[in-house]
Amino acid sequence: MSSRVTSSAERSHRNAAPAIPDPSESASCREVWTGAPRGALRARRLALAVPSLAAAGGLAWLAALAYPAGASPLAWAVLVLFALVMGWQAFVACQYVYGFVAALLGDRAKSALERRAEQAAAVPAEAGRTAAVVAIHAEDAVAVFARLRVMARSLARAEARGIDIFVLSDTRDGAIAAVEEHEYARIQAWAASDPALPRIRYRRRTENVGRKAGNIGEFCRTYGGEYAFMIVLDADSLMTGAAMGRLVGLMQASPRTGLIQTVSYAAGRDTLFARIQQFAVRLYAPLALRCLETWQGPEGSYWGHNAILRVEAFAENAQLPKLPGREPLGGEILCHDIVEGALMVRAGWEVRLLPEMGGTWEEMPTNLVDLLGRERRWCQGNLQHLRVLPWAGLSAASRWHLLVGILSYGVLPLWIAFLGLAAWQAARTGDLGLLAYGLTGQGAAAHALAALSVAVLALPKLLSLGHVLASAERRAAFGGTRALLASAALEQAVWVVLWPVLTLFTAGAVVSTFFGRVVRWETQDRDDRQVSWAEAFRLQADAVVVGALMVFALVLVGSPWLALWLAPVALALLTSPAQSVWTSRADLGRAARARGLFLNADDTAQAPELAELAQLRGLPAAPAPLRPVPREPAIWLAADEA
Repeated sequence: MSSRVTSSAERSHRNAAPAIPDPSESASCREVWTGAPRGALRARRLALAVPSLAAAGGLAWLAALAYPAGASPLAWAVLVLFALVMGWQAFVACQYVYGFVAALLGDRAKSALERRAEQAAAVPAEAGRTAAVVAIHAEDAVAVFARLRVMARSLARAEARGIDIFVLSDTRDGAIAAVEEHEYARIQAWAASDPALPRIRYRRRTENVGRKAGNIGEFCRTYGGEYAFMIVLDADSLMTGAAMGRLVGLMQASPRTGLIQTVSYAAGRDTLFARIQQFAVRLYAPLALRCLETWQGPEGSYWGHNAILRVEAFAENAQLPKLPGREPLGGEILCHDIVEGALMVRAGWEVRLLPEMGGTWEEMPTNLVDLLGRERRWCQGNLQHLRVLPWAGLSAASRWHLLVGILSYGVLPLWIAFLGLAAWQAARTGDLGLLAYGLTGQGAAAHALAALSVAVLALPKLLSLGHVLASAERRAAFGGTRALLASAALEQAVWVVLWPVLTLFTAGAVVSTFFGRVVRWETQDRDDRQVSWAEAFRLQADAVVVGALMVFALVLVGSPWLALWLAPVALALLTSPAQSVWTSRADLGRAARARGLFLNADDTAQAPELAELAQLRGLPAAPAPLRPVPREPAIWLAADEA
């Protein structure tokens, strides 16, 4: 947080020590928070690190054998850049292999907390009240309070008593604030008619110090004494009452746990772009998340929403200072959540991840333009963490979480540099070389390089697809085998076109951040928004220019093989505005859904909360064939049976 939250938090981070209950308090507590021994956790981490380093080293070694640089500075530059970008891809691929193996191991790879979360019986919220806090800033108040109605009803159905819903407004615009207050008055009148509904509270700050982190910090100072836990939600978050009750029960039974992060999947949007992304995340995220939960253990990360926190532990240990220096790398910490999680781990609290609990959702940018805008903001926020990495006392796992966020953006300018220099080298030599990952080379080294490169690039998606195909239940969640394969093939085709645009734009954001460009964090547009041609050309003119220059250079060089190899990249950049316009159409997204494309579990087994929210907001319902009778996950069924 950006300000001091409690008087006890005045202590130095270095000397702060949370009040951790005695491990001998109860056998049930011991069962939950006692994880794998430290040696076993170290072995799990080495099982990811060693193959990643071996694969990266193997790619660099084979590249040097197949295409020796000699005395050429250009060849050396291409070789080094290839080793760096493919080394990163090797790490990504090894995460999916690791996650696939962990998924095969089942319960043996899961934490005690996760195994407890899978039990059918819900744990009642008895000890201390909980606040489900919804932080908003100039949002669509009607949409926000519609979600609150759905969550309130869900809490009542789950009989998850002791949980209040608390709206924390940072809105400065008087007109928007008036709408918020009107909607609050309406929901108060509605809630008064049913005593089973939870209490709903609202407050608005007059000074927005520290953005969202300051908003949550002010809540801890003012209202933290009333609550033992808080479930942090964003304006676009949705969580079932059963999931909230389950989280509270897990925190009560886990005295050393300071934070439990759930996985919230994107849902509820209908543009073609959103539907493709919602499908892709559902398909490809589970193995990566399984890998993450398995290696990080109790030293997890915080993603800022759809998580439960122990209020006292968070208030005493997660306050944030201002970073030294000027913006964009100095000043207030923008991506504050991961830093707050690291500070809680530093203070001795466990930060856990539940990758498969279910019952939590969020929304995502519904078009390419809005996604690029979010990427620019996240880029600056992650690069700020360069100044957080040296902080004393952070765990190695927390530093790695921070470093991965930095590298995920930092590698993109390297990709641009590699493609440019490798294309220049290919134009001079007449051989595609490393630009084609060795596919056009001769000899055993080039063939081995090509095989390893293709494996590294293809494994994440192939393993994810294989993981779904291996289970009849998982296949059904995506509409069946035929629908899944067709959707996966189309998603890959779309990704080939989107990747150059995203990479060029985000690489530019990285460079501009280091040159001092400051990004202002504004309210996101969360509705199905169609992008106009004028807006698309205005915001993506640079991509069109780069694509045109590529075409001109390829014509000038006159190499058919080089032109054929780079044609998809040039075409993607040239058509960047058209991509934004066409994929932002909601009618195309709904047409794809009606034809069984880009389906996921939120279409084929839609939760009651999602269906109710769509009805409240007047959104088009899913076609009848897709929702005969919702197949509810066990977490919802358990609440109903209880």
